[in-house]
Amino acid sequence: MKRSEANRIIQYTIDVAKKAGFPLPEFAYYSPDDWKNLKEDEIELVENMLGWDISDFGSGDFEKIGLTIFTFRNGNFYAKDKYPKPYAEKLLLVNDGQILPFHYHWSKMEDIINRGGGDLEVTLYNSTEEDFKDVEGGRAGKIGQFADTDVTVTMDGKKVTVPAGGKVVCHPGSSITLMPGQYHSWQGVPGTGDVILFEVSTTNDDTIDNRFHTAGDRIPTMEEDEPAKYLMFADYPKYTPFGFLKK
Repeated sequence: MKRSEANRIIQYTIDVAKKAGFPLPEFAYYSPDDWKNLKEDEIELVENMLGWDISDFGSGDFEKIGLTIFTFRNGNFYAKDKYPKPYAEKLLLVNDGQILPFHYHWSKMEDIINRGGGDLEVTLYNSTEEDFKDVEGGRAGKIGQFADTDVTVTMDGKKVTVPAGGKVVCHPGSSITLMPGQYHSWQGVPGTGDVILFEVSTTNDDTIDNRFHTAGDRIPTMEEDEPAKYLMFADYPKYTPFGFLKK
């Protein structure tokens, strides 16, 4: 992904959030120089990977397959004593017609809430028991396995069951709860507009807890065709005096 594209995507998301009346915290607007001069009292931003995140999931076509994320808060798998927060919250922007490829999480349980804009169509499968247990194979990019079983999710307190590959729609104001091991893909329903989602979940680590079915890299490699206007969490170790916590 080119840095110019990342700059444009983040600025677009800032503008959408502002127009929709969703204020962002101060660190959403930090420049690279702000990050370079980050002090110890803000180390949580880096260690818990707060801030901007963009992915085209290796497609090379963000407008078709992609997602823009802003993480407001998060705990930490590796430092539960230092960061005991057991939950995370994110803003997710799905452009009109944009697709998120099939994946599940080994650890994270999440509520996806449509806060406004267009409709979100979610397609569901269970993973097989073998697939769910094959953590190392999943992280290495081994193709996942869909189970041919009904999928049960909760939508705003109501249990909903669909056959394997079944679809549900989250209209503005509605939500869906996704459990570990449940493959999900979604698309902003074409013609209904950009979809503003909020995610409320258990502690999240996108570097280790995404099991994709066939998609490419979760974290894009940046082509620095212009200076960064904003940073993504993957940039922090390069720009800040701090690094991610590791096992």
